[in-house]
Amino acid sequence: MTAGHRNEAVEEKAEVHDNPFEGRYEIRLDGRTAGFTVYKSKPNLIAFLHTEIDPSLEGRGLGSRLIGFALEDARERGLKVLPFCPFVNEFIRRHRDEYVELVPERYRREFGL
Repeated sequence: MTAGHRNEAVEEKAEVHDNPFEGRYEIRLDGRTAGFTVYKSKPNLIAFLHTEIDPSLEGRGLGSRLIGFALEDARERGLKVLPFCPFVNEFIRRHRDEYVELVPERYRREFGL
C-alpha cells in the first residue's frame, strides 16, 4: 500500500468534532483522540491557541483535516478567526484563497497574512 492510500484510509476513519466543554476541536482515530486544537471563543470570534497531534500519527494529514474542519465550522457559525496557533496560521497561509477572509482585515498584518 502506498503512502497516499494509507492517508486516504486514515481520512475515512478519522472523525472530527467540537468539544465545547474542553474548548477544543478533537480528531479521533479508531476511537481515541489523535489530536486537538484549543480555542477561546467570544461572540462572533474564535481564537485558536494551540494544536497538538499524537507524535506517532504525524505526517498523515490529521492536523490539516482537524484545522480544515475547525475553520469550516467557524465559517458556518459566522465567526471571525484569530490564528494565534502557528499551525493554524500556517494552514491559513497555505490555503489563503479559502480562509484568509475569516481573519479580520485589521488583524491580518499582525498574523503575517
